Amino acid sequence: MGTFVVCKITNKHRNEATNFKILLFFALLKKLKSMIWNESYECMGREEMREVQNKRLRTTVEHVYHNSPFYRAKMQELGITPMDIETIDDLVKLPFTIKTDLRDQYPFGLFSVPMSEIVRLHASSGTTGKPIVAGYTRKDLSTWSEVLARTFTSGGCSRNDIFQIAYGYGLFTGGLGAHYGAENIGASVIPISAGNTEKQIQLMTDFGSTALCCTPSYALYLGEAVEDKGVKDKLKLKVGFFGAEPWTEAMRFEIEKKLNIKAYDIFGLTEVIGPGVSYECNAQKGMHINEDHFLPEIINPVTLEPVAPGEVGELVLTTITKEGMPVIRYRTKDLTRLMYEPCSCGRTSVRMHKIMGRSDDMLIIRGVNVFPTQIESVLMEFGETAPHYHLYVDRENNTDTFDVHVEVRPENFTDDMSSMLNLRKRIEARIQSVVGIHAHVKLVEPRSIERSTGKAQRVTDKRNLYKE
Repeated sequence: MGTFVVCKITNKHRNEATNFKILLFFALLKKLKSMIWNESYECMGREEMREVQNKRLRTTVEHVYHNSPFYRAKMQELGITPMDIETIDDLVKLPFTIKTDLRDQYPFGLFSVPMSEIVRLHASSGTTGKPIVAGYTRKDLSTWSEVLARTFTSGGCSRNDIFQIAYGYGLFTGGLGAHYGAENIGASVIPISAGNTEKQIQLMTDFGSTALCCTPSYALYLGEAVEDKGVKDKLKLKVGFFGAEPWTEAMRFEIEKKLNIKAYDIFGLTEVIGPGVSYECNAQKGMHINEDHFLPEIINPVTLEPVAPGEVGELVLTTITKEGMPVIRYRTKDLTRLMYEPCSCGRTSVRMHKIMGRSDDMLIIRGVNVFPTQIESVLMEFGETAPHYHLYVDRENNTDTFDVHVEVRPENFTDDMSSMLNLRKRIEARIQSVVGIHAHVKLVEPRSIERSTGKAQRVTDKRNLYKE
């Protein structure tokens, strides 16, 4: 009888444990579903997605061929008509588009609808020439709000959140793009724009902002300012969406620590739509591409041929739903790779790895290819240095010089020359090991490197190698 009672209790406990696991599973499933904005597309089967892409690609090619003299001429040069494009496998037959093409067609030469249908104009900064102009129809703006709604929902945001948009407004796509995406999910929006750090912190604490949108370098700067003011415990921030410039995992850790948030990477560019091309989910194992709107390819930037699946190369994007200014096979110059494995978040869309660098930002120093992100990764390995640095490249007596200025954290900055010398030598040795060339490292005082409220300028190349 005693044995029977023990078995009965044990079975009861087992049943309770099983029921608890089932409830936990469904609770987790419900939570994951609440972080998906548009399940029908974000979780669509691969074959069904391919059919959607095939149809939309054919429609886009037909649209640009008949409405864009630029693309019609490019296709005719290659002997291609819309009839030659049946599936996404035929994408390789189409011509590439590069940034120079967009500048040559300044201002409206790439628009594929009459100006009367363009309801919004954005443009890049144009610091290296004529700005890149982007035109949007009403449908394009709706698409833009849709992909950013997916982005923000993936980070756990909803109508109950208060977004502080600290991207620049105006011609830059970041501010207004994030603004309407947040409104699309029903969230409250503070359109503060970039800069004015004192006001940022005031509104962040007074209004109870829960989500922050800005560049990662400015998020780090805000984090420092919050620490200086001692108001970290007054913040209600829980999440941040950061893009417009490359950043490392180590920088993510710094931002999350300083602002006590979860930091998500988002990707986009003016030429394609703005922010919202791809975004991280809660798994943070790459950025999901909204591939029902943007077709990704990875090519070798030298041969222009597709690379093997999973290999690193240059990201090429084709818009398949845009009306105002569709782009065909736009070479982004961003280096990444694609991942088609299933994601634990439940989405089936292809993911792109965090941007590893840019083929046109690559520095060739003494014959060696060097990316600023490589140097940043090295610097962030050292606990004594802060995530603020600047690279200086020059040429003396026909030989390249390479200097790295990096801030030392306040608690590690000292007059002890031997310890500073030891730190400098360790960093120089690590850079030599990673990139293959020697860099002269200069350890500088905390807060001595200029901060940026927008995209951080990390490199000064005085060699004028590409001077026209």
